Amino acid sequence: MTQRQLESTLWAAANALRGPVDPGDFKAYVFPVMFFKWISDSWDHEHDQAVEDFGDALTAEIEADYHTFVIPDGCHWSDVIETAQQTGAKLDNALQRIQQANPDALAGVFGDVQWANQERLPQSALAALLNSFHSVRLDPDSVNGDMLGSAYEYLLREFAEASGKKAGEFFTPRHVVHLLVKILDPKPGDTIADPACGSGGMLVETVTAVKEAGGDPRTLRLHGQEINLTTSAIAKMNLYLHGLKEFKVVRGDTFREPKLLHGDGLQKFDVVIANPPFSLQNWGAEGWANDPYGRVVCDVPPAKNGDYAWIQHMVASMKEYTGRVGVVMPHGVLFRGGKEGAIRECLVRKNLLEAVIGLPNNLFYSTSIPVCLLIFRKQKPAERENKVLFIDASKRVVAGKNQNTMSDDDIKVIDAAYKQGEGFDGDERLRLRLVGLDEIEENDFDLNFGRYITSESLAEINVEEALIAYQESREQLAAAEAILTDKLKAAGFEF
Repeated sequence: MTQRQLESTLWAAANALRGPVDPGDFKAYVFPVMFFKWISDSWDHEHDQAVEDFGDALTAEIEADYHTFVIPDGCHWSDVIETAQQTGAKLDNALQRIQQANPDALAGVFGDVQWANQERLPQSALAALLNSFHSVRLDPDSVNGDMLGSAYEYLLREFAEASGKKAGEFFTPRHVVHLLVKILDPKPGDTIADPACGSGGMLVETVTAVKEAGGDPRTLRLHGQEINLTTSAIAKMNLYLHGLKEFKVVRGDTFREPKLLHGDGLQKFDVVIANPPFSLQNWGAEGWANDPYGRVVCDVPPAKNGDYAWIQHMVASMKEYTGRVGVVMPHGVLFRGGKEGAIRECLVRKNLLEAVIGLPNNLFYSTSIPVCLLIFRKQKPAERENKVLFIDASKRVVAGKNQNTMSDDDIKVIDAAYKQGEGFDGDERLRLRLVGLDEIEENDFDLNFGRYITSESLAEINVEEALIAYQESREQLAAAEAILTDKLKAAGFEF
């Protein structure tokens, strides 16, 4: 089977749900079924290998060593597909028992879909979904790990496009992930963490980067935390389907209950990478005044905006000498005042911020506003001590109908600009400058690009800042209105 054939088959499986299931929810149904089929087909492949190796001498104890996962009796794909009535109840029972039989590896991996609820998922739709996968063999002889991983990424991208702004919860465009990982340059043996890991795309990309550089990706130690149950389950499946077995993905609120810990404190990592939700309201500021995990590196961020909470959590998670952080943020973090301005000044004075990279607008599903990458480093190169590298890459873009992208060449140029700094030869669509602490201090620690690498007047700069702030405020207001509407509907009010 070719990559294209595999992807079209999987997309056909998703389309089997059209009608009863909203396209934005396809992922909650399709990925668990795909993962169940993969586990069953892989189990069969391992069984055949055990029989070939031992023949009549094969025992249950010997065969157990061949299997990656335990499948209890009656819980195989074949048991479910052969169930003509109440298939959803049979599937639900099988998935629950498989999770219970593999508590360390598969706890919560299948999400929380109510498979037996025929009002939500009619028998006919479930049968169509299962039959779409039944024709595909997902064992190692039929589909290699790279093909399967790529197909999974394909489905993630398709589901993101179907979900619109909801996609921001679980999917970061791959060109952005690729750029951020290239900049952070993970090495064999590194510990990697994503405290807002979504579907695990950034963790997967670190593995790809090490592999392409000729290193052994199995030496990486991957960690992620994600608050959403369905999304954290997708992340685990994503990593398994990319051929990874040694990783830790936990579900929980990173601010109120961080779970990537060492003893009583935060675990420290070589690489901390994330595209967290922007301008998160009610993120848990009340618990940070006396945060026991040492995440108040500078100050407690405002209760109605968690951007600097993510930044400080990640900075606090860096290892002492090798630690580096890459985080996607809205431009507002560069110039907003109040507590955020004080935190920004503190981080610059502590010599932790290495680079600010401005990206093109309209790259993300969740927002059309321009965003930037903030790069922090525990030990900066000597030539960047008490300086910040500004890179305006907003023109390095491939315009799209609904969404813009960055090409491989764009990514290569931006990465080269970051690594070479002022030694970069230059590019007509990219501008950069290494700026000293004194000049940043003169600008009251406002990090907006216009103050350092453009010739616009201050008035023009203020207009740009105001427009970005206005767009962010509108999006926050819309999100709050949606939450209020949902609560009113739940209380019985009609609109």
